[in-house]
Amino acid sequence: MPVLVNLISCDGLSKAFGVRAILDGVSLGVQRHDRIGIVGRNGDGKTTLLRILAGIELPDEGRVTRSRGLRVGLLSQHDDLDPDATVTSVVLGDRAEHEWAADTAARAVVEHLLSGIPLDRTIHGLSGGERRRVSLSALLLSDVDVLLLDEPTNHLDIDAVAWLAEALLTRDLTFVVVTHDRWFLDAVCTTTWEMHDASVDSYDGGYAAYVLARAERQRQESSAESRRRNLVRKELAWLRRGPPARTSKPQFRVDAAQALIADEPAPRDAVALHRFATTRLGKDVLDLEDATIQRGDRVLVDDATWRLGPGDRVGLIGANGSGKTSVLSILAGQASPDAGRLRRGRTVEVALLSQELGDLDTKQRVLESVEEIRRVTRVGAAREVTATSMLERFGFTGDRLTARIGDLSGGERRRLQLLRLLLREPNVLLLDEPTNDLDIDTLTVVEDYLDSWPGTLVVVSHDRYFLERVCDTTWALLGDGSLLMLPGGVGDYLTRRAAASAMLDTASTVAPAAAASGAQPTSSSTARAQFSPDPGGRSYGADSSAGRRATKKELDRIERALARLRAAIEGLHEEMASHARDYQRLAELDSALSALTAEHDELETRWLEAADR
Repeated sequence: MPVLVNLISCDGLSKAFGVRAILDGVSLGVQRHDRIGIVGRNGDGKTTLLRILAGIELPDEGRVTRSRGLRVGLLSQHDDLDPDATVTSVVLGDRAEHEWAADTAARAVVEHLLSGIPLDRTIHGLSGGERRRVSLSALLLSDVDVLLLDEPTNHLDIDAVAWLAEALLTRDLTFVVVTHDRWFLDAVCTTTWEMHDASVDSYDGGYAAYVLARAERQRQESSAESRRRNLVRKELAWLRRGPPARTSKPQFRVDAAQALIADEPAPRDAVALHRFATTRLGKDVLDLEDATIQRGDRVLVDDATWRLGPGDRVGLIGANGSGKTSVLSILAGQASPDAGRLRRGRTVEVALLSQELGDLDTKQRVLESVEEIRRVTRVGAAREVTATSMLERFGFTGDRLTARIGDLSGGERRRLQLLRLLLREPNVLLLDEPTNDLDIDTLTVVEDYLDSWPGTLVVVSHDRYFLERVCDTTWALLGDGSLLMLPGGVGDYLTRRAAASAMLDTASTVAPAAAASGAQPTSSSTARAQFSPDPGGRSYGADSSAGRRATKKELDRIERALARLRAAIEGLHEEMASHARDYQRLAELDSALSALTAEHDELETRWLEAADR
């Protein structure tokens, strides 16, 4: 049995802002190797608790005790970086490049969190998201005993979130994390603290186990919160029936869990929603045909065709800067592709939720801003709901109904922005990062509403849980101009990205040898292209009416890609032979080899199909 060591102990903490109590007589502690996630609604005091644990803020009452010499690192939502310092000095200190490049941990942080940020830039010239990445990188490389992380996944793409989860799991760390990313909570946490009503409840396990325990608690209480309880039941049903790869499904109290969801229907009736969407939209919705999208000299989408039908629920993923927002703006009619065209059905009414909050009048009151759009809206096929009921459903109750928009928090404004959009009753909904600034309870409300929303839905999000919950298919921008449907969803995307990264490393290893033999070196962009699942940059379902010339061109591209893949596979075999006793490296190489072999087989199939055409 490992020895339990208390690092931080809190006894009888109380904290209030004005007349509102955030903590009332709370006692809790952080022990060595604890991995704690904190959840709760916006304004419940999660950030305040982190600051108290860090010693930055003092409680009004109670005592905080830390072990002698304890080093605590805090990632706050607002950094205090020196604006004149460079990224290198903040993250890596005064270490020379060859020193940190030889450090596996430092090199991984630079590659995954600082990708695209020049290391010689000053902090003053960075965006908010880039400053956030710099702060997180510096903290991960610091020598501390406890990490306190406030929304660490903000401004990270899916690749970086997955890497951060793996980094926290594989390192000997003690951490407390505040986040609304439910997949991340489930992946890294072994304990969950729920903050509500100035108290903190502790649950064993990650997010899935917490939802089960909370549902059981509410089932046993004689509570009047039937709406909230039903949402928890629905969330629990999703967790129990969701993707089998979910990390922390609760294995305890299985009988109780099954009893709770025995009569709970599936999250949505896909057949009924598709039928209703077809009556509203017809057969044709949005067709992006032979489209090319460029930003400057960079090609984001190259000659791709993408067809969206009635009732489709699509998640669009990709790395930061891959062009997801650009694709949404074209689908919304706010921009045009550089080549190709967008065809829109006659009855299509598109609504776009952007990442900006500038469309809200800060002088208006909440109820007024909603009722000017529609006083009564239709939910599903028949049910009608008033604007006031919808506001209450989205968390605007009491004096928040008449509050000025300028007095709302960022999360409340985001909720209001989404609600105003839904009240316009569009039949095509484009959501760009809809989960930004929303707490978990609000996210379950949004997911519940979208379950009964009949229309075509396209979601761009780095929130893996939200994507899996509301979308039926996943498409990806892989950074090489291709737009590809991924049957395996986000997991498939991460596997492909990891394989491409491994092959880039291999290419960089063999480049000096190739140069010595007189071969032309391969650039990073070329390497990415040669390992693309689709060298022509086309999506599955691409229009084959381009004719014989286009097909011949596609055959040539596939043949070149096959030759490069065969060369890469041979290089891997040689490297595996040279690392015959390094079992960890062999496992990595074998994984990359399996991915490349699968892509080689897929390309051969595509070559045969093209040859038949």
